[in-house]
Amino acid sequence: MKNLKLYIFLMTVMPWLSLPLLGKQTIRKFLPGTLFMGIYLIFEGRLAEKRKWWWFPFNIKPNVLAELPLIWGPFFIGSFWIMKYTYKKFNLYLLVNLVIDSLFTYFGLDILKKFGYASLVRLTKFQLSIVFLFKTFVLYGFQVFYDKVIRGISN
Repeated sequence: MKNLKLYIFLMTVMPWLSLPLLGKQTIRKFLPGTLFMGIYLIFEGRLAEKRKWWWFPFNIKPNVLAELPLIWGPFFIGSFWIMKYTYKKFNLYLLVNLVIDSLFTYFGLDILKKFGYASLVRLTKFQLSIVFLFKTFVLYGFQVFYDKVIRGISN
């Protein structure tokens, strides 16, 4: 696609425009978890690259993961929003993540493929859903661990 760089730029930057709406307290509270997940996703991206789970034909620069705009754009900021409204309401958290992850997997990925940005190779959409489900538990588990062990907050 001719304007792929523009779309990728917008996909990365647009979510950041909502950051001030989150509030400082939300950002402080959930920054460790979202940063942890961002770093986790970078390692996952390297593993996926080696195992050819998915393919990003678009390269930002050599040796830079092409999924970084997704990681540090909608996934990073989206994690703040999801945690803000669903943290300590696990059933709601799980439901919201299942809906959003399913929308991305079964519709968003097709759009990214159409733009020539990403496509699945060795993973099926169902397997990608399982990967997303695992990350759902990792983020929530990390946040609970951080609150209880690091910050010393119970309940």
